[in-house]
Amino acid sequence: MPEKGTPEYDWLYGTQSSGPSGDATQQMPAGGRSQARPDETRVMPVARREARASGAQPPSGSGRTPTPAPTPAGARPKKRRWRPRMRLVPLVLLLVLVYLLGVPLYHWTKIDKVDTEPTGQRPGDQPGTNYLIVGSDKADDLTDEQRKELDTPERGGTNTDTIIVLHTGSSGRTMMSIPRDTLVDVPGGGTQMINAAFASGGAPLLVQRVEALTGIHIDHYVELGFGSVINTVDAFGGVEICPKQDMVDPMARLDIKKGCQEVDGITALAYSRSRHVTALSDLDRVARQREVISAIGDEALSPWTFVNPLRYWQINDAATGAIVVDEGMNPLDLGRFALAMTGKSQTCTMPNLNAPSDPNRIIADPDRAPALFNAIIDDAKVPKSACTPTGRVIG
Repeated sequence: MPEKGTPEYDWLYGTQSSGPSGDATQQMPAGGRSQARPDETRVMPVARREARASGAQPPSGSGRTPTPAPTPAGARPKKRRWRPRMRLVPLVLLLVLVYLLGVPLYHWTKIDKVDTEPTGQRPGDQPGTNYLIVGSDKADDLTDEQRKELDTPERGGTNTDTIIVLHTGSSGRTMMSIPRDTLVDVPGGGTQMINAAFASGGAPLLVQRVEALTGIHIDHYVELGFGSVINTVDAFGGVEICPKQDMVDPMARLDIKKGCQEVDGITALAYSRSRHVTALSDLDRVARQREVISAIGDEALSPWTFVNPLRYWQINDAATGAIVVDEGMNPLDLGRFALAMTGKSQTCTMPNLNAPSDPNRIIADPDRAPALFNAIIDDAKVPKSACTPTGRVIG
């Protein structure tokens, strides 16, 4: 141990002298910094050392960390909004496209196809596309309740009272009816009504007689039965018709009032078949047949047809339930036909006169009919004078 009073002793234990030695470590006075020397080692307050060790920066005059403001009573924490991933959108669109294409393709396999190629010389190819639409009395696809209401037995369809040529081309669409009472020359059968050609020779003979009468080349054949009309209208939920008078026809099972109204499939079919109420009989009937077909086409254009999967299935199922097409038609051709049935068309009845041999039969008007036939053949604009609802001269 160093002796008391020596520099070594004073360095270890301090000294009581009023003046410290030059190299001694001294405690800072509590009163302030005025008495401190620049080269002295200072002892920092405990609170500041702890603050520096924790990395905090306490505000001036306080050594405490601020407390966060409390959440208001009743307030809910914000939830992160869920958003679908963009990569799901193409997948959904693909599934919709597959459904829209797959349903018609599936029902296409259920459609009956027949040979409609006529024998003998035919008109050459013509611009545009010409469809022959035939409404047959085919009723074997009707339910028992529908057959009872129509008072018709189950049958395969050998008669027709609807014969329409639908033309599509650069000059628009034209729907021309050929009345069933039109007289034509049937090979081996003499002069008969044109629907007799369908009854005796089926689709090929009817196509042949239409081409011989009009000079129009028939590209495709579409035959609709009772069930196709009834079930399609019902699948749409009804169509609008606008009779110009009250119509009561027991033979057609029809009883409706004058004016525009929504009707079901049974009533729409009866409306298109009635021929015993109006003065022009069959000539008025063909105009109503075109009205019903156009009404079905208008309903088909509704966006609801495509966005409702169940409705889309039911319509395709109903439309193909009693339909016959030619063997040369493919699904794309049938799709074009469906589009041709929609929208506005110029509707006409073949210009006609009473037959000299029988006032209950008609013939094509030799003066006015060629203008309508040639306009369709040339894919040209149809003259208004040749296109009337009944085929008779107006005014």
